[in-house]
Amino acid sequence: MHAKQSAMSPRPFVLVHGAWHGAWCWHTVADLLRAQGHQVLTPTLAGLGERAHLLSSEITLDTHIADIVDVFEREHLQQAMLVAHSYGGWPTSGALEKIHDRVTTLVFLDAHLPQNGDRGIDTSNHRDNIIADRDAGKPGIAPPQASEFVSAQHSTWVQSMMTPHPIGAYFQPIHLTGGRERVGHKVYLRTTGYASERFDACRETARQNGWDVRDISCAHDMMIDEPQLLGHILTTFAAASLAA
Repeated sequence: MHAKQSAMSPRPFVLVHGAWHGAWCWHTVADLLRAQGHQVLTPTLAGLGERAHLLSSEITLDTHIADIVDVFEREHLQQAMLVAHSYGGWPTSGALEKIHDRVTTLVFLDAHLPQNGDRGIDTSNHRDNIIADRDAGKPGIAPPQASEFVSAQHSTWVQSMMTPHPIGAYFQPIHLTGGRERVGHKVYLRTTGYASERFDACRETARQNGWDVRDISCAHDMMIDEPQLLGHILTTFAAASLAA
């Protein structure tokens, strides 16, 4: 398998992080993919990570959708593997309305699978806190405890890296017309080490819609706890989609 991966033609990977995270969470996976010759882009969504100084109540879901679309347009990406983690499923779903023809493989890792008209606030486990913070005029939602979704080995570091998530992204309905479903190869990875009725439901929706669904023994932040395994899985799916 490793020999096949090293011989695989280079291709672009776009890795989209989840709430409170940034490009930093993908660094090890990105390095592994680049070592195999692939182009890897890890956009940090507006108001997060190293862009936390831009945090504003004016940032919406459309802002994050544009962050992803702009990467594809500015980098002239084609035949890309697009990977979304957790909250990243929201802006990725929206972006696919414009870029679905540039994506060969779509991977959702414990990612939200919104339907047309859905809002993040209506599906979040942090609904009460989000509404309270909005009513208090706060531009962002404070991070939860990292120990909820990453191993003890990495939780202190992850906690120190997380930043408030733009509150406006939770209140804008998403507009979908089927772009996501037009991608030929779609994979849903569900981590078994993270209990979530929401992601269990997303997994079943994906299964019912013909996605390739896999359960993975890992915590929610798989890119941090198991980067080698995730990198192997991504390159395996990428090779399979090009061979199809």
